[in-house]
Amino acid sequence: METFSRLFGSLLMFVYHCFDRIVINGYLSGLSRPEQAVSFFREVLHVPSITKEVLRQRTTDYRNWVEAFARNHEVPIEWAEKGVRKEEHILPWLRHMERKNAYGVYFICRSMEQCPSFRSSKPKYPTENPDYRILAPQRSRFMHYYFYIRDEVAGPMIFRVGTFFPFQATYWINGHSFMEQELHRLKVPFRKDDNAFLAVDDPEALQAAADRLSAEIIRNRLEYWTLVLGPKFSKRERMTMNLNRFYALTQVEYCRNFQTKLPDPQNLPTLL
Repeated sequence: METFSRLFGSLLMFVYHCFDRIVINGYLSGLSRPEQAVSFFREVLHVPSITKEVLRQRTTDYRNWVEAFARNHEVPIEWAEKGVRKEEHILPWLRHMERKNAYGVYFICRSMEQCPSFRSSKPKYPTENPDYRILAPQRSRFMHYYFYIRDEVAGPMIFRVGTFFPFQATYWINGHSFMEQELHRLKVPFRKDDNAFLAVDDPEALQAAADRLSAEIIRNRLEYWTLVLGPKFSKRERMTMNLNRFYALTQVEYCRNFQTKLPDPQNLPTLL
């Protein structure tokens, strides 16, 4: 770094480092294992037999809620097209939200994907209890929803949730988007292109914005949108079972950015 600064310091306008892409999985702590799901249905809901139809009903209820949400809020909802990048497809809707300076869900995408779920089956041999079912984990292909969100704190983010028990969720956020929101809040002028700040009136404020991104802020935004958009549980269900999400990082990108001015070719540093 010292050598870089010595050779190119005269060309640097500012330098900043920050989190870039962050991918987080969210698991329902109280429903992630088969025995927990059995306890939920039998002891909380008093369902005697956990059949395929019982599991499917929770899926149907959630899908109906999402479709009604999209309809009531006039949010476009479409199936993902093969060969089309989702982020590029939804970009016009994000730009529309930015022009209106509006926040919230601006697009919902349906997608068939593999994810953990539960399988209900009858025991191989007869039992004394005719309602007895075996609940086992499996990986299967089923529908997921992608909620594209413009958040007041985190900026553009994505919330994906499976529609089958145990409703595993994944979240995508970006440190550059958070920094952009912070600079807007502080009224610091800047120019940004995609994932790079090209100019800023106060480089120290830019770095301070990057440093403010914390686990507490991220958790707060994930919890908020999970509550608003995730599978629904009644107050009694939440009081009886631990239905809080456990969050685990699956991908983190951290970057150091050097913004330079255009050099005079005759004044380029000599490397030898």
